[in-house]
Amino acid sequence: METAARTSDGAILPPLSEGDGRFADNIVFFARALRKAGLKIGPGAVADALEAVAMIGIGSREEFHATLQSIFVKRHEDQALFDEAFRLFWRSRDLIGKMIAMMSPVAPDSREKAPRRAAEARVSDALFADRDAQRPVRDEPDIEIDARFTASGQELLRRADFAQMSAAEIAEAKKALSALILPIDEVRTRRFRASHRPRRIDPRATMRDAMKTGGDLILPRFREPKTLHPPLVVLADISGSMSQYTRIFLHFLHVLTEKRRRVHTFLFGTRLSNVTRQMKNRDPDAAMDDCLRAVSDWSGGTRIGETLHEFNRLWSRRVLGQGAIVLLITDGLERDDIGELETEMDRLHRSCRRLIWLNPLLRFDGFEARARGVRAMLPHVDEFRAVHNLEAVSDLAEALSGKQSRDVDPRRFMRQR
Repeated sequence: METAARTSDGAILPPLSEGDGRFADNIVFFARALRKAGLKIGPGAVADALEAVAMIGIGSREEFHATLQSIFVKRHEDQALFDEAFRLFWRSRDLIGKMIAMMSPVAPDSREKAPRRAAEARVSDALFADRDAQRPVRDEPDIEIDARFTASGQELLRRADFAQMSAAEIAEAKKALSALILPIDEVRTRRFRASHRPRRIDPRATMRDAMKTGGDLILPRFREPKTLHPPLVVLADISGSMSQYTRIFLHFLHVLTEKRRRVHTFLFGTRLSNVTRQMKNRDPDAAMDDCLRAVSDWSGGTRIGETLHEFNRLWSRRVLGQGAIVLLITDGLERDDIGELETEMDRLHRSCRRLIWLNPLLRFDGFEARARGVRAMLPHVDEFRAVHNLEAVSDLAEALSGKQSRDVDPRRFMRQR
């Protein structure tokens, strides 16, 4: 009589008959790799996956992929990570092809290496971390290297792309974002506050203090204009091509929300979602989870013009006051008609003091404004910046403090047309 086995995670394996091999164990190992890479997978999900595979059988690779995806993927942002892990873990062995390749002469490959996939570093660390730890330590000669003209690890982290970071590098990036020097820009308002400097006499405060002594002693009181941080409004794209960058940038916004009073955060894909209240949670990880639960179209499509129209109609007069600064985070790849996009961008630009466009496509050398959406949006922004690494976010923090730079002028891309 066959008995059910139990894994170290507590999941119950279905009874294995002869010839099954270690297929069930491979599913358990695959779940462990996903958990190390960042997916929230418990023993119950592993048991459900084993039961589902046992019920439907093993058909094509697409059917097996869809079965495991329906059980392990619970959040939209985990889709790219699951696809990359499935490609690496369940790849075909092709032993005959490998043996022929080993016996054949190999010419040196001079082709340019393809860019790394999104989440590839995290999946590789989760799959091959144990293998590197089990390798025997080899005695190698000590080599002295002159590192005066090399880049340090901290500099490499500042220049690393958010989409290509490993899990450990993402954790270090979050700590670095929390330690950034926050902007100190302030604007003058029409209100006044008490001051000890003799700039302007405050008649009300002077008469109020004179009434305490019956008018025998009148000492002048002074006031000065009150300064406040201008409202900071963030419109972040959460479509499939932008979700990884937006998720990291939200940690920087969480720090700003703790230090500044008026920070309004909006996420948009196919619809607009206000997550300002969710970002006020003191725990950054809990704030990110609240934002994910409040948004239903994460890693989906994008409609920039339609969502900007909704923001201008419902939220513009509420949050764009007293010299507000708007940060627009998107790649500008609009699929709908660009006529509405150009109109709404012009309206948004006229409603705020500064409109800063953060585009991760600027990480590519030789970027040109060829897309229709990009050409429609560029004439209506004040600054055009990158947002793909820590160095770009640090430059943004300095720009919010009032430091201007000619390198972010959008007109230089408009001249290329």
